Amino acid sequence: MLNAAYSEDADLEFVVEPQMAVARGVGKVDFASESASRRTREMAHWIVSSKDNRNMPFAIVDKVNAKVYVFRADGQLYGAAPVLLGLAKGDHSLPGIGDMPMSRIPPEERTTPAGRFVSTMGRNHKGKDILWLDYEQSLSMHAIVKGTPRDRRAERLASPTPLDNRISFGCINVPEDFFKNMIQGKFTEAGGVVYILPETKRFG
Repeated sequence: MLNAAYSEDADLEFVVEPQMAVARGVGKVDFASESASRRTREMAHWIVSSKDNRNMPFAIVDKVNAKVYVFRADGQLYGAAPVLLGLAKGDHSLPGIGDMPMSRIPPEERTTPAGRFVSTMGRNHKGKDILWLDYEQSLSMHAIVKGTPRDRRAERLASPTPLDNRISFGCINVPEDFFKNMIQGKFTEAGGVVYILPETKRFG
């Protein structure tokens, strides 16, 4: 994996201005008009130059800025969208969390773990389409769920900042249209790779 330290821009509340990023002269990934943090750009370059995605589409989740970017296998950007994440900050999941009823998961353990996840489309126990990142951890990406009224998930997803996007038990919620077009539409056949950038540790 990319041996990149947790850098200062991970503490920023908002992303840097969009620009074309170049990774040490080994190629380019064009983010077009999308804003993206330095670490997101560096990660995209590393994935494409190293071919770590194994010729599959891939996605990068920037937890700090609560945003996901989806790419073609060669690094062409398909699209980006805001996301909802685990309530608590952290880069690890509680051991055995996949076997626990959600009501028994304490708030401080409701994290979205960082890492590299070879992902495939599937369904949850209710028959809803989801992208499985880690079945044993019950970690997935799916269209936004309604939740309870006090969760205000739709409002959080539509807000202009990432400051209120922490509400899930750990799964990654995305807009419905984005899930249908950018996740189901691109990951259905051969799956893909999802990279979740860390917020409290090194990614190595």
